[in-house]
Amino acid sequence: MVLRWMILVFGLGLTVAKLTGDAEIDVDEGHDWDIFDINEAAGLDLLEGDIQHPKTIDRNSIIGDEYRWPTTVPYYLEDSLEMNAKGVVLKAFDQYRLKTCIDFTPWKGEENYISVFKGSGCYSSVGNRHVGKQELSIGSNCDSLGTVEHEFLHALGFWHEQSRADRDDYVNIMWDQIESGKEHNFNTYDDTVSSSLGVPYDYSSVMHYSKTSFSTGSEPTIVTKIPYFMDIIGQRMGFSENDLTKLNRLYNCTTSSTFVDSCNFEEENICGMIQGSNQWEWKRHRSVDGGPQTDSTNRGECEGKGFFMHLSTGSAQPGERASLESRWFYPKSGPQCLQFFLHNSAAPDDVLNIWVNEFGEEMKLFKSISGGAMGSWELHNIDLEVTKKARVVFEGVRGNSPSSGGFSVDDINLSSAKCPQHIWHVHNITSLLASTPAGQKIYSPRFLSPSGYSFQIGVYLNGISTRPGYMAMYFHLTSGPNDPNLKWPCPWQQATMVLMDQQSDIRQQMNMHRMITTDPNKLSSDGTEFFWDDPTKVGSKVTAADGSFYYRGPGYGTSTFITHSRLQSRKFIKGDDAFFLVSLDDISHLLDNQPPARFAARAAGPLPADDAQSYPLTAVTAVAAIMAGTVLVVSLIFVGNARRLRRGRSQGSMEGVVIQNTDGFTDERRSSVLPAPLSAP
Repeated sequence: MVLRWMILVFGLGLTVAKLTGDAEIDVDEGHDWDIFDINEAAGLDLLEGDIQHPKTIDRNSIIGDEYRWPTTVPYYLEDSLEMNAKGVVLKAFDQYRLKTCIDFTPWKGEENYISVFKGSGCYSSVGNRHVGKQELSIGSNCDSLGTVEHEFLHALGFWHEQSRADRDDYVNIMWDQIESGKEHNFNTYDDTVSSSLGVPYDYSSVMHYSKTSFSTGSEPTIVTKIPYFMDIIGQRMGFSENDLTKLNRLYNCTTSSTFVDSCNFEEENICGMIQGSNQWEWKRHRSVDGGPQTDSTNRGECEGKGFFMHLSTGSAQPGERASLESRWFYPKSGPQCLQFFLHNSAAPDDVLNIWVNEFGEEMKLFKSISGGAMGSWELHNIDLEVTKKARVVFEGVRGNSPSSGGFSVDDINLSSAKCPQHIWHVHNITSLLASTPAGQKIYSPRFLSPSGYSFQIGVYLNGISTRPGYMAMYFHLTSGPNDPNLKWPCPWQQATMVLMDQQSDIRQQMNMHRMITTDPNKLSSDGTEFFWDDPTKVGSKVTAADGSFYYRGPGYGTSTFITHSRLQSRKFIKGDDAFFLVSLDDISHLLDNQPPARFAARAAGPLPADDAQSYPLTAVTAVAAIMAGTVLVVSLIFVGNARRLRRGRSQGSMEGVVIQNTDGFTDERRSSVLPAPLSAP
């Protein structure tokens, strides 16, 4: 009975008994969760579904400046937050920093701050309520990037999009399809309550209800007057362009915190770039013989529409160099990410060097890319480390082999942030979507994380058999060269899986994110295996055509990553290309909680007055004693079971791992699609 209880507690959500590389856990349990579904399932009855709003507070005052936060918002991550949610919240902060002037800083005793905790759903107050500790809940199933951005937009002062005064000009509300007693969630507010800030009605807003919000069944409660937007409303991918316009107007933002520059060469001044002093030069083109027939910005539209910069290596002598230098930049000190698209039709021994010229310092070389006809625009991410004003330099070096092509660059972005670690370029995505049946999975190459773990992602382009119409995505640990030196089960590594929205300006991208975290204590459904153990123990052997092999662990992800209708709504597919950005980061430092509120306040200054959350000492002591006793019993049972598991593993033999083909472990970023094995080896 005790073992069954332990399985229930520690294996909740597992649906498999024996772990293999084909086993999968759907963290969404087959649901396409929206905020309001989550809160309804939790039994919450909040204003507009996710707004904490005491009746004693006059809504009319919410548009006042006194309800604005400072542009640097203090926050506190409560101990109750799940580890994955903590990582997602920090990722959301990065998006705010990239696209707005809003920044977030750990609370150090400021009078008002946002306390992020795990409540029974996803909800927030609207605006700065000046209550000191203002709570914002990221509960179970709320840990997606768009949901977190949505709740923080509430906290920053925004109502839902469909509650604005001009709502009825753009959508029809189907009152007969709304749950009884939920009609008030579709109220509109006039300009004394909520301002649209001069921005048009936004069907794409991350703050808009979905078409079936508060529905009695599957019929829509909101019908857009322009039918195209029926499957657009309710997106939780991230900020729309108008969301950002409104937020930046509300807080008088003129620059963002971490964005540095974006260039697509559409203007004749080529973004202020300058040429070197040599005769051999980069030139601005719409198309070139032996190179791209169109620019990267307008891939898939029409040839010769936009511009890119091209360096013809066939027109230079061996050893000649030509440089294209950016204007002076002033990025924040720390890591920077340089992102650009490269069409490489140069000779194999031609070289493109990426330098950084810091003021008063010697030039630093960050990457060299060899020539070789690739035949397509390829995405490159390069991590930089700049501490003062600097220029980025693209330098071409002519080799000795004959060349009829060259190097072409376009859609350059620079930001003060870390780059995604790896890129998976899926070619011919349109034909794959047309020919791949539901239930068939394709796999990325294997990649290495900074901590040394090997991993890959698997994608069902047309969804699993029970959820067609969606793209499904799962994360897998795989065997790798560092496994003997790594910790197992894999502890607290957060996987970030991103389908890139290929807008040329990074600020306009609405990438689709999903993050999951490896919990070393997660067990299989029968309690006999650790889910995130060494893939040679809990995975399946995968054999390549050349006879090399590796082990793939069980999958963890979602069957509802993105709908096909949303897949077509942005530039996720561009020129028949799709790009997945994948990273695996160690977030174990988030186990160390922020200093307790009173400790932080004491460090910052005088203690605040006691509030209504103070309790009698005896009650606290009694509760603590009960909790401690419960934790002790559970811990003893779990440790015993874990020791038996580890003892069993240590007594078994390990088959040797042979990795002859390590695609994905190097800087080679272009890859072919790897089909799922027909059967487990």
